[in-house]
Amino acid sequence: MKFNYYYLTYILQALIVLTSAYSFHIGYYAGTFFGLVAVGLSLIPVLVHRRLHIVVPWEVTFLIALTLFLHIGGYSYLWYLHLYPYYDKFAHLIASMTVALLGFLAVIIIMRVSPYLRFERWEIFFFIVIFTLAFGTIWEIWEFTMDTLAGPYLTKPLQQGNTDTMLDLITDLCGGLIIALLGTYYLKRKSANEWADTLIEPGFDKIAARLKR
Repeated sequence: MKFNYYYLTYILQALIVLTSAYSFHIGYYAGTFFGLVAVGLSLIPVLVHRRLHIVVPWEVTFLIALTLFLHIGGYSYLWYLHLYPYYDKFAHLIASMTVALLGFLAVIIIMRVSPYLRFERWEIFFFIVIFTLAFGTIWEIWEFTMDTLAGPYLTKPLQQGNTDTMLDLITDLCGGLIIALLGTYYLKRKSANEWADTLIEPGFDKIAARLKR
């Protein structure tokens, strides 16, 4: 019997639910709230599959769930505090790789739909890197805003000074580069359209046709 790797995602989703319950038990209600939000976000690939007929690979669903668990667990179990700075940078690396992979999949699917959008491999490479860094920058702005507005209510400040912020962005760059290199490598083996065809189901073409109109 072939092992269903999606079970790894289900395990992480269960851990997020348990972490939300633990946060409620210890009176960390913000952790409970964000934990439930994380559960909802982890279910987005299921909605994408059902609504758009795009099959999200298990590697992507796993990385999404892992990113969310690392973030929620980092605060509820104080890993961000006790394992700083190594845990923080590891979480940033996983999150940036997840964002980069989502950007890569989005590009090849959009190229599959649009007859006008065509990227060379090197253009896809730089798009993934820039997309990941842009997301990382927005995240740092969010952290700065939270520290400014809600600092006294946080377990620890989200930013530990300029050095911490710059190391976060460098880590984000590394995550983007890893996926960009892997993505362009795999595009040597198959074209973007061929890879996209492995992700879409027959019902997707009807949706794409409606979008074109």
